[in-house]
Parts: sequence; C-alpha cells; structure tokens
Amino acid sequence: MKRHAIFLAILAFSQPLAAADLLQTYREARANDPAYASARAARDAGRESLPQGLALLLPTISASAYTQMNDIDIDFRDAAPSSKREGNTNGYSVSLTQPLFNWQSIVLYKEAGFKVAQAEAVFGQAAQDLIVRVAQAYFDVLASQDSLAFIQAQKTAISEQLAQAKRNFEVGTATITDTHEAQARFDLSASQEIAAQSDLEIKKSALQQIIGKFPDRLAPLKPLTELSPPTPHAMEQWVASAEDRSFAVRIQQAALEIASREIERSRAGHYPSLNLVGSYGSNSAGISTAGTVSLGTDSTSRSIGLQLAIPLYAGGGVNSLVRQALANREKARQDLETARRSAAQAARQAYLGVTSGMAQVSALEQALVSSQSALDSNKLGYEVGVRINIDVLNAQQQLFSTKRDLSKARYDTLLNGLKLKSASGTLTEEDLEAVNRLLGSD
Repeated sequence: MKRHAIFLAILAFSQPLAAADLLQTYREARANDPAYASARAARDAGRESLPQGLALLLPTISASAYTQMNDIDIDFRDAAPSSKREGNTNGYSVSLTQPLFNWQSIVLYKEAGFKVAQAEAVFGQAAQDLIVRVAQAYFDVLASQDSLAFIQAQKTAISEQLAQAKRNFEVGTATITDTHEAQARFDLSASQEIAAQSDLEIKKSALQQIIGKFPDRLAPLKPLTELSPPTPHAMEQWVASAEDRSFAVRIQQAALEIASREIERSRAGHYPSLNLVGSYGSNSAGISTAGTVSLGTDSTSRSIGLQLAIPLYAGGGVNSLVRQALANREKARQDLETARRSAAQAARQAYLGVTSGMAQVSALEQALVSSQSALDSNKLGYEVGVRINIDVLNAQQQLFSTKRDLSKARYDTLLNGLKLKSASGTLTEEDLEAVNRLLGSD
C-alpha cells in the first residue's frame, strides 16, 4: 500500500503542469490587477452620490443637552446684606428641519443619478480595458515564445548547413566562402536568440504586472485555428454602435448631463428656500440661597413653523457661477463629440485590423507553403551543385521569417477582434471565452 502511494506521488509530480489559458489568466488579473481594483473602488465611491443627494431632501434631526453649575453673588446698593445663590441648571432640546422647497437640493439629487451613471460607465470601461490588456500581454508572450522557438530552429538549421559547408570544403567540393557565409548567419542567429530571450522576459514581466505572478506555462493557439470574420460584416454598423454605446461616449454623455444640471443649480442661487422647522426642549433649574430658602423651576418649550429664506444680493457671485456653468456645458458638449469621433475611429481601425489580418493570415499560410518548397528546392540544388550555400541560407531565413509573421498575424487578428468589440461597447467575458476556445495543444 505504501509503495502504491509513493508511485502515485511520483506519477503526479512527473505529469506536466497544466498550462494556464487566457480565461484563467483574465480571472487572475480581475482578482489581482491594482488598476482594476482602483476602478472598482472608484465605482463604489461614485455610487454614494445618490444617497448623498437624497439626504438633501430628507429631514435633519439634531439633539443637544447641557448641564451647568450656577454660583451667583448679589450685592444690594442699600443697606440690605449681600446674597449668595447657587444651584444646577439642566436641559435638552431636539430640533427638526424638513426642506419643503430648495431647488438647489432638488437639482443636486437629479445630478447625483448622472454621477452614478458616469461612475458605472468609467468602471465598465476599466473592465473592458482589463480584458484587452490581458489579451495583449498574453498574446505578446505567445508571440515572443514563438519568435524565440523559430530563431532557435533557424539556428539549428544554420548549424547543420555550416557543418555541411565545412565538410564540403574539406573534401574540396566547396569554397571557404560557403563556410564564412554560414558562420556569419550562425553568429547572427545567436545574437538574435539572445535578443529574443530578453524580449520574452520583458513580455512575461508585463503579464506578471497585471496578474501578480507568471504562470508556469501558457496555453498556445491551436495549430489549425480558423479565424472568424466580425459579425456583422459591415464596418459602418460597428462605427454606429461605437458612437452610441462605447463606454467613453457614455462617460461624456453623463458629463454633459451633469454640466447641464450645474447650470440649473447655479441659477437656483437666486431662488428662495422654504423649510419646516420644529423644536422641543426641556429645562430644569434649581437655585438655593444662603440659609434655608430653595427655589426651582421646570419649563418645557415646543415650537413649529415655516422658515423662508430669500437671497437678495450675493455680490454677483451667482451670475458668475451661471456663466462658468454655461462654459463647462459647452466644454462637455465638445468632449462628447471628441469621444464619439475617437470611438468611431477606434472601431474603424479595429475592424480593418480584423479583416486585413485575416487576409494577411491567408496570404502568409500560402507563403509558408511556398517558402518550404523553395527551401527544399534550394537544398536539393545545393546538393547537386546548381545552387550555392547562400541560396539555402536565404531560403531558410525566408521560411522562418514567414513562420514568425504568420504567428504574429494570428495573434494580432484575434486581439483586434477584442478591440473592435471594446470600441463598440459590447466586449464581455463571453467574447474572451470564445477566443479561449481557440487555445490548446490539439
């Protein structure tokens, strides 16, 4: 039994660790990314604008209590002797104020709803940005890994070509030039390998900055992945959605509404306010004179009424605030137009990135077949003496460059698909799941 347990433990440790996929990486980022956590906290803070605005329309109640020791000396101007009195006075009071009409408070309450909507839109933008940032960092790592693997494979192929050139030179069937050319390419590939290793570490650090750690392995893109075109397959529909639904536009729409309400609130500085006020109080006083006389009083007070406040003159400050609010509204209107144009441009750019990316992938797949055929032909020609060593080296370089470009084109196309939905304000975790299904070792 003990041997069986040991065998299972050894087997478990000998199994390769499961690679983290894109969806798992995103969920790690959602739990650990400080920028996303900051946006979530800002959203929660922004939600408090609504109860704060409502509080301006609800009654306020306050209470106070006091106690004091009285020590009174009385001197009479006639012949009567002086008198000393002392005692305690205690009391409490409760007051209530209910706003009946205060246009500034009413406008602030309406404005609070748009502040909450703005906070939600800002957080929605941050959530979409997190998806794009994670996908960008994830695919950057995969692309860097592919580039390193292609350079290492190219280096291996060049080393074989170098060894063959040396053998041919030793037997007199090739010149020293072939050896020097192969050696130069080998040295260059060694330099490129070092640069690629450094780039991979940088890309890993960028991903680690988002999720707080780097997974042991990342799930790669499946070899024969079929990329899907954007749906709907019409750029202007994506542009229209971006101009209307993108979170950047929603943020500026809320800002424009807030700026409009600020004009009303500033103008309300000229309006009267009416409050219902009431109070209840109790007072107890006890005073004793020197000797045997003791006096005490108890009183209770109740009051209720209306309190009207009419602003007459504020030194021109209200008019200045109105002019300032009008200027801020115009600024918000222009910011909204800028946001719409930027969203439309981002949608067009991402859409073209997807469509042209798919065309590029298709072209590079055909180029890969052609490059492999060219390499095979050049190797055969070199063996029979109709091609020289530099032809083989060039064909090898062309093949591995095509592989690298094809790998990057696939990642860029997938990323642009996510950016397209982000620009249109429709990017969700489900879209990330769809991309994640394209990953794996199958």
